[in-house]
Amino acid sequence: MSEKTNRATPSDAVIDAWIGLMRAQQRLLGQIEADLKQAGLPALGWYDVLWELVRSPQGKLRPFEIEERTLLAQYNLSRLIDRLEKAGLVQRQSFDQDGRGQWVVVTEEGRALQKRMWKVYARAIEENFGAKLSEVDVATLTSLLSRFS
Repeated sequence: MSEKTNRATPSDAVIDAWIGLMRAQQRLLGQIEADLKQAGLPALGWYDVLWELVRSPQGKLRPFEIEERTLLAQYNLSRLIDRLEKAGLVQRQSFDQDGRGQWVVVTEEGRALQKRMWKVYARAIEENFGAKLSEVDVATLTSLLSRFS
C-alpha cells in the first residue's frame, strides 16, 4: 500500500479507473435527471435538499448543514433554497436574537414532493445501476468505495 501512496503520478490503470468512474457518474446522473424531468419533477438537487431536511430532527437544518450533507456549493445552495421557499417546499425561520441565524424547515408540501421524487429516483437507480450489478458486484463496489469515506 505504501508503494502506491508514494507514487508521484497515477498509473495508466488508475487513470483509466478514474475516468471510468467519472464517466459512469455523469451518465447515471444524466439519466436520473432525464427520468425526473420526464416525470415532470424538479432536478435532483431539489431532492437532495428535501431528503436531508426530511431525515433531520424536526425537519430542519441550518444552511451550512445542508451544504455539508449535499454536493451543492454554497452559492448554488442559497439560490436553490430561494426557489424551494418560493415553491412552498421549505420555510426559513430565524432562531437567534438578532435574526441572523436561520433554519431551513421542510413543509408538508416539501415532504410530499420528496416522496413523489423518490418513486422516480428509486426506479431510475434500479434500472440504470442496480439491474446491471450482481449482489457480489454491489458488495465489492461498496467495499471499494468505502475506502474513500
